[in-house]
Amino acid sequence: MTLGLPENHPLQRLFRGLTESTFLSELGIGDPKLIGYVADLLARFVPNQEIWRLRDAEGTRLTRVALMVAEAESSSDEDRRRECHQHVGDFSLFWSGVYPEALPKLRASSSADHLIDFKEQGKRSYYLASTLTGDQADVLRRLSVEFDLCAFGLSRVRREWERFDTNRPCSKDGRVILA
Repeated sequence: MTLGLPENHPLQRLFRGLTESTFLSELGIGDPKLIGYVADLLARFVPNQEIWRLRDAEGTRLTRVALMVAEAESSSDEDRRRECHQHVGDFSLFWSGVYPEALPKLRASSSADHLIDFKEQGKRSYYLASTLTGDQADVLRRLSVEFDLCAFGLSRVRREWERFDTNRPCSKDGRVILA
């Protein structure tokens, strides 16, 4: 499920290709469901508003992991708890893997997240979400168990996309012209 970019968007295809190639060649992970989930995560978070999409009952945007977890724990609705825990897992994996240099700012001493270990919370949240869902339970459980490896994989995916020369000419459909 990609909310950020349409399935045929060039960035969606780029993320899928880079994730598949990197996870298979560098990590030895060939699980299409896991790779697809991680690639979709990147595409979902391209539009910045998707990273910050969780809101509380009053409509206030939840920008801290501690508040996202509190929202999950306080909800009596199982679907809402799953949604919040899954988002915390996604949020934690994204920042831990793609932009780990941003974690100190996210965990600033003045922040509610000051004492949160993003990796441990991501593992816990994926596990909890996996117990509350049917169709994605296996992938979420695997993300919980393989969180560190997937975060490392995302750092390698970032390295690969940063290698692209942004001055290379592109065709009308967004593909880089190699010759």
